[in-house]
Amino acid sequence: MAVAAGVAWTHGRHPLALLGRSWDSLWYLRIAAHGYGCVERPRPGVVHNDLAFFPLYPALIRVVHLLLPVSGGAAGLVVAWSAAAVAAGGIYAVGAHLHGRAVGTALAVLWGLLPHSVVLSMGYSEPVLTACAAWALYAVLAGHWVRAGALAALAGLARPNGVAVAVAVLAAAAVAVGRARAQVSHRLWTGAALAPLGWTGYVLWAGHRTGDPLRGYLRLQRLWGSRFDFGLGALRFVKHLLLHKEAFLFFGALTVVAAGLLLYALLVLDRAPLPLVAYSGVLLALACGGAGFFQCKPRFLLPAFPLLLPLARALVRTARARPWHAAVVACALAGLSFAYGAYLLAVTRTPL
Repeated sequence: MAVAAGVAWTHGRHPLALLGRSWDSLWYLRIAAHGYGCVERPRPGVVHNDLAFFPLYPALIRVVHLLLPVSGGAAGLVVAWSAAAVAAGGIYAVGAHLHGRAVGTALAVLWGLLPHSVVLSMGYSEPVLTACAAWALYAVLAGHWVRAGALAALAGLARPNGVAVAVAVLAAAAVAVGRARAQVSHRLWTGAALAPLGWTGYVLWAGHRTGDPLRGYLRLQRLWGSRFDFGLGALRFVKHLLLHKEAFLFFGALTVVAAGLLLYALLVLDRAPLPLVAYSGVLLALACGGAGFFQCKPRFLLPAFPLLLPLARALVRTARARPWHAAVVACALAGLSFAYGAYLLAVTRTPL
């Protein structure tokens, strides 16, 4: 925060304004204040409808704004920062449950030091989604099905890619049913039924508002310039990057996405639990398969914290064998994260 604030001030910009009122944050604040109904047409063929934004984060902003004597922008930051803290706790819980407290700590630290982790300090919905997802996955691993389903439903109300949490819960439930030799608990069925309700309910409601319940939300996304084309648009943009001069953040985004694919392969080879593999796989598929907003793909992958599990385990092994080596790695990651985050926040003029 200190580095980002210093860079912002040197560029004549106010840090809190950058964090709380940049790009998508303005849409969330408008929804929190006035509800849905805003439509903008910045250029021919492009229609920005606020129904594209899921409701959980603006609803939380509205609650905080009503309870505390703060502005809408400050309320958005309170929600985002609190959610990031809750998410870090959930990430630690998942890592500690699987491999012990040291790995849980390393997993949370690595997540906080991702190149795009500055987004977790901004008025965006990724912290809210990650908080719901982390604790939902922990609940699945611990066998708390109703809690997992309820949190998956909340995750589905946070962001479009929140559907990944529901997929993870349903996949784990399907395996549990297949392995069960006795009667399956009603809690499992309840959790599985709850999991997709948030995402499905909002997509159908938003589609109904457009006049087409089944395809309306997809049409909204296309009018924003975002669609799922199985990665063809992303491949074309990568080709463009390799042949033409572009802003540095696009190459940074390409590097992060490539690293995500490699880490997913390591996660699978490491035989991680099915819920983590399914969750991360859906997030990767949606990020890589979607066309448009290439620079936003690393932000879409911020909730995919299970991808960092192999690195967290390696960092712990290094720390036990050669503590100074692990300290140098952590400091290098911190320096990269601080510098790149300040660049994204205060220097680049491209929407994150």
